[in-house]
Amino acid sequence: MTEKLVANHSSLTLADADKIIDEALSLRSKHHILPLAVVVLDSGGHVVSFKRQDGCGILRHDIAIGKAWASLGMGMPTRHIRDRLSDRPSFQAALSVASDGRFIPTPGGVLIVNEEGIAIGAVGISGDASDKDEYCAIEAIKSAGFIAEPPMPASNWNEGKL
Repeated sequence: MTEKLVANHSSLTLADADKIIDEALSLRSKHHILPLAVVVLDSGGHVVSFKRQDGCGILRHDIAIGKAWASLGMGMPTRHIRDRLSDRPSFQAALSVASDGRFIPTPGGVLIVNEEGIAIGAVGISGDASDKDEYCAIEAIKSAGFIAEPPMPASNWNEGKL
């Protein structure tokens, strides 16, 4: 008896992840944002794709993953985590420990939601002010045909300075 093995597959395709990343990097150029590191994680927290532009600091990779990881882990965008936990530093520290340090609760971690309303992954971006990172993530997710959570960037997203 011959059985056919079926490999596990991601909740996001590599093509979709690359489309999101490429659009985020295009937005970065269009808006004169500092060089970015962009990661797309699937719903299980696995890296589907990652790109880092020339000129990014060496921590940007880990920060981008930490933002996406925090968003998936808490089931909400990192902007909401920051706002809801701002007066609970002990809990934030506990979440950092529980996630082996992969918990970065600042804007730039955005959930990727499908048409059924299910979070199928997250984007994490690091490189400029957090609201600018988040802007690129939200708009890139929408450009790829998915729903971003949060659906809109902060109204003053382009005012932050690094």
